Amino acid sequence: MTRTVWRRARQRRRWAVEGAAVLACLVVLISYLGTRSGPEPDDGQAGPGSLHAGAARSPGLPAADGRTGEAGPATPGLRPRQRPPSPDPTPSVSTPAPPPPKPGSTALSVSRGEMPAAVDLTAVGTRDWVHWGEHGSRSTNRKRSGSGEIIDGGGAGSRVGWDGNQEYVRWSDGAPERSTNGSSNGVYTCGAGNGFSLAIAGSGEPRTVQLYGGIWMARGRLEARLSTGGPASTARLEDPYTSQSAQFTIRFTVPKGARLLLKWTVEKVFTSHCGNVGLQAVTVR
Repeated sequence: MTRTVWRRARQRRRWAVEGAAVLACLVVLISYLGTRSGPEPDDGQAGPGSLHAGAARSPGLPAADGRTGEAGPATPGLRPRQRPPSPDPTPSVSTPAPPPPKPGSTALSVSRGEMPAAVDLTAVGTRDWVHWGEHGSRSTNRKRSGSGEIIDGGGAGSRVGWDGNQEYVRWSDGAPERSTNGSSNGVYTCGAGNGFSLAIAGSGEPRTVQLYGGIWMARGRLEARLSTGGPASTARLEDPYTSQSAQFTIRFTVPKGARLLLKWTVEKVFTSHCGNVGLQAVTVR
């Protein structure tokens, strides 16, 4: 009887110990779960790099609150690192071509560039060309069967022929001299205010004129204007110490019967010994 009572007492103590252990485990588990369900450090706890409690987060791009990532802005319904579909490309809009010039319209521009070492007048002057000074101050050669659009209007001062141009011209369709492989000849005139007057007949179509000229110890001024009126366009070439050549490009449009008027004159001289402007050739295409 005594052993039975003793055995039952030991069994009750074991149950009590096991129950206490289970209870302790439950307390630890509940405490742990309560800690995990609390606020994260980044959800209101002040800390390095976090917002202060009560501060509102920016609702826009991730970079707006100091964080960046290659996934881009968050989009509802997308899995992590999945990008939203790209928008349709914007249709390209090409710049419309300028309208063709109206019949009877006018246009004029002048620019200056370096003259090539050799110029083929036949190739450049597809409509017409003229060369001066091949055999002296009164000598001219023209394009054989050319349009005749280039008109020599003379000019102030006396023309002098010379053969010392730095650049050469050649042609294969000339008259009276049919061809030449390379000519350095031209004409010049000295003194401020003197020079050359030329005219190019209009046809209503855009035309391009090349004037090949130079200066020696002078400032040359090319003035281009239209016989129909309007402002003049000008270009200059200057060298106080020696000679220099240039290619002047004149683009114009005038109605048939009107003209482009050119004046290539000495604007200023830098020597008392014949500061001058020179002229080799003019082409039209």
